[in-house]
Formats: sequence, structure tokens, C-alpha cells
Amino acid sequence: MEPAGSRAMEERRELLDRITAFIVKHDLAVTSANMAAVCGAMSGANGQLSEAFAKREIAGEPIDQRWLDTISRLDPGTNDRMSELEKLMDRLEYSLMRFTQTAKSAQDETSDGREALGAQINAIADATKSIEDDAVGGVDMADVIELSRAMLARIEQVETAMERSQAETQELRSNLAKARIEADVDHLTKLPNRRAFERRFASAATEARDKGEPLSVAFCDVDHFKSVNDTHGHDAGDRILVAIASTLNEIANDECFVSRHGGEEFVLLFYGLDKDAAWRKLDVVRRVMARKMLMNRETGKPFGRITFSGGIAEVTEDADSRSALSRADAALYEAKSTGRNQIVVQ
Repeated sequence: MEPAGSRAMEERRELLDRITAFIVKHDLAVTSANMAAVCGAMSGANGQLSEAFAKREIAGEPIDQRWLDTISRLDPGTNDRMSELEKLMDRLEYSLMRFTQTAKSAQDETSDGREALGAQINAIADATKSIEDDAVGGVDMADVIELSRAMLARIEQVETAMERSQAETQELRSNLAKARIEADVDHLTKLPNRRAFERRFASAATEARDKGEPLSVAFCDVDHFKSVNDTHGHDAGDRILVAIASTLNEIANDECFVSRHGGEEFVLLFYGLDKDAAWRKLDVVRRVMARKMLMNRETGKPFGRITFSGGIAEVTEDADSRSALSRADAALYEAKSTGRNQIVVQ
């Protein structure tokens, strides 16, 4: 009879082989996110993912990076994990604030006690000078004064350490606040990132419903971006992304939130605009971008026309706000599969 440990090990090997074969078959990047998604589907640990993968393969539709990113994007668990992270950071910041307050209070009390003790020691020292015999009640007052001064010196050391600890804690709070800001920014394009979008999307959807106003969401994806990277290199591809981010960011204001969602994909929120009004605004940007002839400054070779496709849905059309993400993604897929360089409304 084969030992249970050997069977378990063999099953793990088989699972790893299936994951590897799947990633190679569909030409997916070996990233932690992709590995987690494929493992969840292949192992059956995530039933929804397993079902989605199966339906995709049966339909003969591509399982590519864009689709995997979409599955991750539509997963409400992503939002839950981000929410938990926010709560942990809030708790850490609160704990640091309370520690700073406690340390400051203790430092003030220590400082007041040190000053009072110092005054008493000096008074005792002055009083003993007028006494011929500095032994009172069998106690050597010189020893008492010396011990008291040693205690005072130790209190001063503690006070200095507390002051230093308070400064370090304040610096830690400052670094935490800075890290939270940086965590919301895409370092390449300097646009808000997916994390920032998820938080903004949740609050915008709630606000739109409370006010009874429309809210639309749009996904934009750079056309033929892989061929740009293959032909001109990834550095050139990064410059293309920066150029498109800059063009999209020109319409960013209080009524339009623009962010990079990952890879060559961007996402926009249009406050107070229904899907048709959002289409008109975004299509202007698309036409402006399509007219540009970009040049690779490193090589002097032209990139040619760089265009993007988009999909738009109205968030407030459905009771489930996140369904708009699925509808906008479906519209984007339609735009890409029916010619590109166009915006489709779902």
C-alpha cells in the first residue's frame, strides 16, 4: 500500500505540472497574481475561478492576461482584502498616535518630577552645610545627597530616551502617512493606481446613489501594445503609456477621475455623466490621441499611430455597482474585437 505522504506529494507534483502547462499553453506571465489565480482554479480551491476558466475554455475564448486581470478586478474579495489592509493601517496609525500622546505625557511628568527633585536635593544640600555633623539620625546626608543626585541623573537619561523615542515615533507616523499616499500612486505614469480607484469607485457609487445622480465608468486599453514592446522594447512601451496617461489626464477634474488600472489599461470615473455623455467626452480624447504621430526619441524611428479602445457602462443603472465593471469590460472586449480605436457603450 502506498503511503499517504507519497500520494500527497505526487498530487502536488501533478498540480504543479498542470499549472505550468496551463501558463505555458496560454502564454501567461509568471507572476504571483497569475500563479494564485491558476492554482485556485486548477486545485478547485476557488470554485468561482474554476467555473470561469471552464466556461472560457468551452467557449473557445482566449484566456489571456487581460481576461485574468478582469477576473481579479471583478473579484469582490480583492476589495475585502484592500479594506482589511486599510483597517490595519488605520489601527497602526491610531496606536502610534496614542503612543506619542502617552510618551509626551510621561515626558512632561518626568520633567516636572526631575525639576522638583532637583530643587529638593539642592535645598537639602544647602541645609546640611550649616550642620557641623552631616549625619542626621545616624544617616550620612552626604550619601543621601549623592544617591539622590545619581537618581536625578538616571531620570534625566530616561527623559532623553523618551524624547528620542517620541521623535522616532513621530517620524514613523510621518513615513506611514507618506507610504499611504505613495501606495495610491502608479510610479510610472504618476496617475492614481488600482488601489486608489477601488476606494474612489466605492465612495463615488455610494455618493451617486445618495444624490440620485448618474455615474459612469470606462476602461481603456492601448491597441496592439504587445507589438510596440516587441518592436521598440519595454522602455519605449513605458514612454507610450506615459504619453497616453498624460493625454487622458488632461480631462481629469472634479467630474472625471483617471487612473492606471494595470498593464496597458486605464480606468476612468465620470461623475454626474450618463454613459452617452461619458462616451462623448472620452471619444474626444480618443480622436486626439489617434491623430498624434509619436516618435521613438531613442532610435528616431516612428511609433506610428498609437490608439486605444474603450468600454463604458453606467454604474447607477444597476443595483450592484460592481456589475458596471463587468459591463464596461465586456464593452471594451467588443471594441477590441471589432476593429479597435473605438469606444463602445454597454
